[in-house]
Amino acid sequence: MSVREDILELFEQNRGKYLSGEELAARFNVSRSAVWKAVKQLEAEGYEFDASTGRGYSLRIDSDVISKSGIEKYLGNEAGRYDIRVYKTVTSTNTVLKEMAADGAAEGTVVAAEGQTAGRGRMNRRFHSPLGTGLYLSILLRPVINAGEALFITTAAAVAVARTVEDISGKKAGIKWVNDVLIDGRKICGILTEASLNMESGEMQYAVCGIGVNITPPAGGFPEEIRDIAGAVFDDPPGSDVKNRIAAGIIKKFMEYYNMLPEHEFFTEYVSRSVTVGERITVLGRGEPRKALALSIDSSCGLLVRYEDGSEEVLNSGEVSIRR
Repeated sequence: MSVREDILELFEQNRGKYLSGEELAARFNVSRSAVWKAVKQLEAEGYEFDASTGRGYSLRIDSDVISKSGIEKYLGNEAGRYDIRVYKTVTSTNTVLKEMAADGAAEGTVVAAEGQTAGRGRMNRRFHSPLGTGLYLSILLRPVINAGEALFITTAAAVAVARTVEDISGKKAGIKWVNDVLIDGRKICGILTEASLNMESGEMQYAVCGIGVNITPPAGGFPEEIRDIAGAVFDDPPGSDVKNRIAAGIIKKFMEYYNMLPEHEFFTEYVSRSVTVGERITVLGRGEPRKALALSIDSSCGLLVRYEDGSEEVLNSGEVSIRR
């Protein structure tokens, strides 16, 4: 690791504690000037330090920047299972990770970023991903399942996100079919799972599960086109290393569910968190929009709906909008 990475890892492990330049220089066998430059580089990246003559530097407890060592701290003993790559900004964490997957990256590789310039949601929609107010991460999977099981990856991720943000924020989180996590009726998270299939066997070569969470509203608010539907986990910056805590919580819970994917043990909770069942909805992405009543979610994650003409259908694709 570089001097910067070594020093950051030690600061992450000792948030709120002062570490002197002399102590850091001796520990990593570098000059005090190299320590000072590393701290200044970290400050330029958004990390917040307190400095005190004679005591050194202290990474503030409320500094909230995503880092590999920061995420690993909250993963605890599970940290070694994952190859975590953290970037300030990427085009899309899914795009970056798919390229890595094609080059042979192992299951459990994670790409995380503080911003995306070309974030994507379902149906190839742009996913608003401003720098600094969100958490964007993708997890590489190499499951031995057929394409029909792929939807359960997305539903497992939705439950993992809902549980994590609920645990950390104390706010109740619901799930709108199929992959949106909501707080107070507003979308705070979108999930996009993309896969590469072996055309002969029908089995997956790999899947990339991308998760975008709005931690706080962006400066100036959300863009006009999503202002009525988008929300964030917190109204104001919460501090307390929230982004790393949420990233680690999502990874741990999602991989727990993923490792039990055939049993679908998370599915009961997915259904219980549904904010779609029982609501009047508009079915989108399947030709002309149609009004319907959402009746139930079946064991294959299909949404059973009844249209205004009385006909019923199980939706396994497309999107729905809840009509309030």
